[in-house]
Amino acid sequence: MQLRMIALAGLLASAAFAVWAEPAAHTQYGTWGVDLSAMDKSVKPGDDYFTYVNGAWAKTAVIPADRSSTGSFQDLRILSEKRMQEIAASLDAKPYDQLTDEEKKLRDLYDAFMDEKQIETNGMAPAKHDLDAIAHLNSLKAVAVAMGDPKLQLASPISFGIGINDKNPNAYSVNIYQSGLGMPDRDYYLRKDDADLEKTRDAYKKHLATMFALAGIKDGEKRAQAVYDLEYKMAEADWPNADRRDEDKIYNPMTFAELKAMAPQFPWDSFFKLSGIPMKDGQRQVIVAEKTAIPKLAAIFAETPVATWRDYLTAHYLHTYADYLPKAIDDENFAFYGTVLQGNSQQLPRGARAAHLLDNLMGEALGKLYVAKYFPPEAKAKALELVHNLLKAYEADIQTLDWMSAETKAKAEDKIHKFTIKIGYPDKWRDYSALVIKRDDLLGDVQRANVFEWNRESRRIDEPTDKTEWGMSPPTVNAYNNSQWNEIVFPAAIMQPPFFDFNADDAVNYGGIGAVIGHEISHGFDDQGSKFDADGSFNNWWTPEDRKTFDAKTKALGEQYASYEPLPGLHINAEFTMGENVADNAGIAIALKAYHISLGGKPAPVIDGFTGDQRFYLGFGQIWRSKMRDGALRQQLLSNEHSPAMWRPIGAVRNQDEWYAAFDVKPGDKFYLPPDKRVHLW
Repeated sequence: MQLRMIALAGLLASAAFAVWAEPAAHTQYGTWGVDLSAMDKSVKPGDDYFTYVNGAWAKTAVIPADRSSTGSFQDLRILSEKRMQEIAASLDAKPYDQLTDEEKKLRDLYDAFMDEKQIETNGMAPAKHDLDAIAHLNSLKAVAVAMGDPKLQLASPISFGIGINDKNPNAYSVNIYQSGLGMPDRDYYLRKDDADLEKTRDAYKKHLATMFALAGIKDGEKRAQAVYDLEYKMAEADWPNADRRDEDKIYNPMTFAELKAMAPQFPWDSFFKLSGIPMKDGQRQVIVAEKTAIPKLAAIFAETPVATWRDYLTAHYLHTYADYLPKAIDDENFAFYGTVLQGNSQQLPRGARAAHLLDNLMGEALGKLYVAKYFPPEAKAKALELVHNLLKAYEADIQTLDWMSAETKAKAEDKIHKFTIKIGYPDKWRDYSALVIKRDDLLGDVQRANVFEWNRESRRIDEPTDKTEWGMSPPTVNAYNNSQWNEIVFPAAIMQPPFFDFNADDAVNYGGIGAVIGHEISHGFDDQGSKFDADGSFNNWWTPEDRKTFDAKTKALGEQYASYEPLPGLHINAEFTMGENVADNAGIAIALKAYHISLGGKPAPVIDGFTGDQRFYLGFGQIWRSKMRDGALRQQLLSNEHSPAMWRPIGAVRNQDEWYAAFDVKPGDKFYLPPDKRVHLW
C-alpha cells in the first residue's frame, strides 16, 4: 500500500531516556555519547560544522567494498542485518517440526536464497514460462495485461497501486502515476551538463545488451538501443521530482471512465484485467498523480511497436528477478546497478541479501522475532514517553510563535493533540498464513509473495482503512511521518546509538533521537505535510496571511539549500528536498527547546569542557556522520528527497541562534548567517 510516508532518513525528564540499548553499544561513542576522537577541532564550527564534528573520522573512514556509503545509518543497518541473519540461523538450528508455520516459511525462504548451488542447477528454467509468455505477446492489449499482472511486477510507463484517499483518509484509493524507467530518474536520460551521466547512459545501453545476450536473445545491441530510446521518450514526458511531491498538483481525482477519456491511447481495461479491482462500470474513482504526463505516456505506449515492448519487459523482468536467477544474470545486474550507479565493487554478502529478502517479503513475521529478542516492552514504553514529551514541547512552542495567528495556532495544536504514535512494532501483526513458500522454488516464492501482498491490499479496496498498519518493519533503521493518518512511526531498529544511547548524556540524546522525533513531528508541518489537517485530510487549515508568511520562510530556506554544491555542477534540489530540510530545521529547534525544559530551570553541567548546548549539537552532528561514493551521491542528488547527510547538520544548525552562541560563530565564518537571514519556523 502506498502510504504518504515522509521518512527520515511538556517536560522532558531524564528518566525519559531510560530506553534499552545493548550495554556495550555506547563504547564507540565515548563515555557520555559523543565520539570525541571523530572531531576535527582544527576546523571552526562556523566554517564547516559537519567536518568539525566528524572530520577526523572522515579522514580515515573506509567505505566497505559492498556498500555505497559508511557512517551512522550504515553502521546500524549492518547491525540490523547481522541480527536478522542471527534470527535466520536460530531457525535453522531448531528441529523443523518444532517451528511455527511462519518460522518454517522464514527458514525455507532464507535457505532457498542461500542455496546458490540449486539456483545454478535450475538455471533459467524457473523464469522460462514468464519469458516465453513475454516473447509471445502479440498486441498492445496483451502487453498491457502483462504490465498489470500483480504476479510479474513488470515495469510500465504508467503504474497503479492501492493508496489512501488524501481527501478521505478513512478510504483506500486506486492511484495512477508515471513509472517505468530503468535508471533512477529522468535526469539520467535528459541532463546534458554532466559527463558522468553521459558515461552512465552508455553503460546502461551496454548493460541492456549484455542482459539480452545472457538470456539468449539475438541482436542485443540493436534491441538495447530501442529500449533506451523508448525510456528516453518516457523520461521526456515525465514530471520532475519537485512537481511530483506537490500535493496541490498530484491530487487529481476522476472516474475510471474519465481516465480512459483523458488518455484513450492506453488500453486501461486490459491493464486492470488481472488486478481484481472492480471498476464499477467505469465509475470507480482513481487518483491521478502526474495528470499532464499520463496522456503523453499513453501516446508513447500506442506508437511503440509490440516488439519493442517485449524487449522492454524482458529487460525489466531480468532486472527485477536477477537476485533469484543464475550468477551470470545476478552479477551483470549488480555490475550496472551496484557498480556503475553506486560505485560498489562487491555485492552485499549473500546472508545479508537473504536477510533483506525476508524483511521485504515477510517483514512482520521476521519483525516479531526481532523485537522479542532485541526490543523488550519496557523499551517501547520509555520511547513512547519520550515522543509524548516532544509533542508537549512542540505544543508549547506553537504558543510562542510571533508569525502565526491565534486561529491557525489552534488548528496546529489540534493536529499535535491528534498525532498517532507508533513505536517499535505493530500492535497487530500481519497474518501470513495464506502465503505459500517452497524451499525449492525461490522465484516462485517471490512471485507468490507479490500476489499475496497485492491480494491483501486489493480485497479491502472498499473497506475502511486499517490505521493499525505499518509502512516499515521493526528491523528498519528509519522513521516516518504519514500525513494521511497524522501519525509518526519509529521502528525498533532506530532506537540504538548514536540516535539513542542508554549510557549517554541527556543533551546528546536530545540532539540524537530527540531531533529525529522532532523531525518526524515537523513533517506534519512541512511545506506539504502542513496541507493535511488534524484528521489527516488534504485540507487547508491556514489563514491566507499565515500561509503566505510560512511559504516565504520556506522559500528563504530553499534558497540556502540551493546554494550547496555537494558535487561539482550538482547543487541540492531545494524544491525536491524542501520537506526534509524543513523537518531537519524545525526538528532540531524543538528538540533543543525540549532539552532546556528538561533541565527544570537548573544550569546544564559542563562535561569534558563542553556545555549542554554544545553536547546537544554534537549529538546532532554525529547522527549525520557519513561518507559516500560519488556515484551514490549523484544518485541521491538527482532522485532522493533527502539532502546528502553531510549537508544536513550544516543546513540545520546555521539557522539556530543557540548554535551561534554555543560555538561563538561570528561574521566571517563561512556558514555564518546574519540574524535577519536565519529561518525560524517552529
